[in-house]
Amino acid sequence: MRLYLKGHDYKYAVEQMLLTMFPEERPEYLAGKPAGDRMEIRLSRGSRYTTAACALWRSGQVFRGRAAAVLPAGTEPLEADRVQQRLIKNAIYRAALNSGVKKPAWGALTGVRPGKLLAGLLNEGLSEQQAVKAFIREYDVSPARAALCLDTSRETLKAMASLGPRDICLYVGIPFCPTRCAYCSFVSQSVEKSMKLIAPFHQALHQEIAATAAQVKALGLRVVSVYMGGGTPTTLSASQLDELCTWLAEEFDLSALREYTVEAGRPDTITEEKLRVLRRHGVDRLSVNPQTMDDAVLAAIGRKHTAADIISALETVRRVGGFAVNMDLIAGLPGDTTAQFEDTLEKVLALSPENITVHTLSLKKGSRITLEGVAIPGAAEVSAMLDLAGQRLRAADYAPYYLYRQKFMSGGFENVGWARPGYVNLYNICIMEELCSILAMGGGGSTKLIRPDQGRNIRLMAPKYPLEYIESIDRTCADKNSIGEFYREFLIQED
Repeated sequence: MRLYLKGHDYKYAVEQMLLTMFPEERPEYLAGKPAGDRMEIRLSRGSRYTTAACALWRSGQVFRGRAAAVLPAGTEPLEADRVQQRLIKNAIYRAALNSGVKKPAWGALTGVRPGKLLAGLLNEGLSEQQAVKAFIREYDVSPARAALCLDTSRETLKAMASLGPRDICLYVGIPFCPTRCAYCSFVSQSVEKSMKLIAPFHQALHQEIAATAAQVKALGLRVVSVYMGGGTPTTLSASQLDELCTWLAEEFDLSALREYTVEAGRPDTITEEKLRVLRRHGVDRLSVNPQTMDDAVLAAIGRKHTAADIISALETVRRVGGFAVNMDLIAGLPGDTTAQFEDTLEKVLALSPENITVHTLSLKKGSRITLEGVAIPGAAEVSAMLDLAGQRLRAADYAPYYLYRQKFMSGGFENVGWARPGYVNLYNICIMEELCSILAMGGGGSTKLIRPDQGRNIRLMAPKYPLEYIESIDRTCADKNSIGEFYREFLIQED
């Protein structure tokens, strides 16, 4: 889309709303005299009001949207930026609606963490009714989505109250999978092609674990959750998993641990030997992620296993015992229908996992679905799948406890984690709502340093690909010194 910005340079805000309202369009910034089909976004600052105005020209017609707010003199620059970007988004949103674009599921909200906004309103002292009303008014979110967000915000506030300033979570990333799924663009490599990299990656990871643990010990931080993801961690052998878990236990004090999760997402990587190793090390939560229980859809997304293999793997998990199980489903996969998704849901409910996470297909740029233009269900069908999931899960005594959104998400919907009473996963809430620091280790690991005093957060990224990670391990370990620099600034105040 041809874009003309007047009185501002908030390109990121413009592009976020463009992606929400016109996902097929790409931004093209132009100067000079406006002409043809285009969007003009103007920001003006008067003596009292700051106003954003959008004019959208399409097929010879012009559609307009406007938003205004009072910005008192002396408003902090960061707050002024936040307000002005929101005005720009709202002006574009209203112009798009006036042009006939269908209202998105989350209205004018573009962020990935809706719950953080609603929880923030509750933390300001608003009642639940007041907070929901303000949330709907500000972002034009549907009452149903606002109610879903309120459910997860309650769990966020509970988790927040349970955490101290020195509490942290650990993430260990294993970027290997048996095969690459069609929807995946995660930093992972198929072991069919990269088996020789696993051993040197494993040793490099040991170095990073030691470097991270040194910072945790020096700062007196307390580990409350460990999450091992990927990729598929159970791609590692039983002996490699044993070694990895031993390193974690030796380097970190895990005496305050409240949960220990490992993603065993692919049933073709699950063996009784591996499960017994994990249990010996205190792992008490396991993800067994079918995504679908339809064999034709499994084949379409590149999975080399069947629904029967998933059932068999779960039987092995239950036989070993001691694991709370999460199972992931994806709404909107290639070849899936609402009827097939309903059948998947019923089969998963019959397996009685403690947690079920319902994802919406995200159209990631590097995935085979996107690169090859694979046909997928439309937004209306995805919406029907998600509505069905919500109804059935609530009826089966599951409640939503965390949610998040992603770019390029089919239909602009959301991912929701559902749990039976007593099985809420703290790590998922902490990472999505940014409640405490997540110290990440492994290829593509993203460390998020979170300030409890609402100061500036920091992110540290490890190299993405296994070979790059191995070759850069010394630099990655040296980067861990940033953890100490970050924490010492505000922990001194706490002491």
